[in-house]
Amino acid sequence: MVTEQDLYANRIFLNAAVPLVRVLVNDVPSLAAAFAGKNGVIQISAEDEAGLVGTHFVVTGGVLSVTLGPSEQKPDVELRFSSIPRLNAFFKNDLTALPKISGVFSPLFIPTMRALLKLSSLLGAKKPPAKQADKELLVKLYFYLLANGISQLNKAGEPGVRKWAAASPDRVYAFRVIGNDLLAAYIRVKAGKSKACRGRYTRALPFFCLAFRDVDAALGTLLQIDDLFEASCNGKIIMEGAPEFGSTLGDFMLTVAALAK
Repeated sequence: MVTEQDLYANRIFLNAAVPLVRVLVNDVPSLAAAFAGKNGVIQISAEDEAGLVGTHFVVTGGVLSVTLGPSEQKPDVELRFSSIPRLNAFFKNDLTALPKISGVFSPLFIPTMRALLKLSSLLGAKKPPAKQADKELLVKLYFYLLANGISQLNKAGEPGVRKWAAASPDRVYAFRVIGNDLLAAYIRVKAGKSKACRGRYTRALPFFCLAFRDVDAALGTLLQIDDLFEASCNGKIIMEGAPEFGSTLGDFMLTVAALAK
């Protein structure tokens, strides 16, 4: 039986986590080289009573574009799970919940698996990576995942997020690392609707922004290593804007994290 929690987690994985593969291919030279010159369709999907659910990539000359939902054409590479709970279990590192894999002889197969394994290793990290470039990439991935994950939960009707969004006027809630505009993301919320965006919101000051002193400070919070109160007192976290809304955003961050782990 598929529960509401299963559906919420599936939204996080398919609509927020899987699309991060495109970010990895754009940012990691070895992955970009692996996809270079290749064409085709890659799909991650799961069977459900209501029909197939999934996310797919169209690869054109090595450049990936992502579309939420199953592809209308037959994928060149597909990881298809027999149910939504099994897809969720796989992305929570349960390697017994394996998908049916098609396209193993496609030129896209090995690059796809390399990208998925890289994504899994980064998002599954318990401590910060050693290399600065990997630290920055991990922060970027987490910011994108959290912003989009919260927005996806609103679209899916998760009660707490939906209530918050429904009561909200036009407001922007943001994440950023101070001094690095590439490490930023935000959610725009208005009257029940929400949209996640990458980068800094520049049209005005966000209603609330969770700003981090540096990359290490961000990872301390994102990897749940640091105590939030101590991090705030030590200046690792700066709450810009309306600080009374910081706890709400923090609760939603924990909700996304709990569904994704």
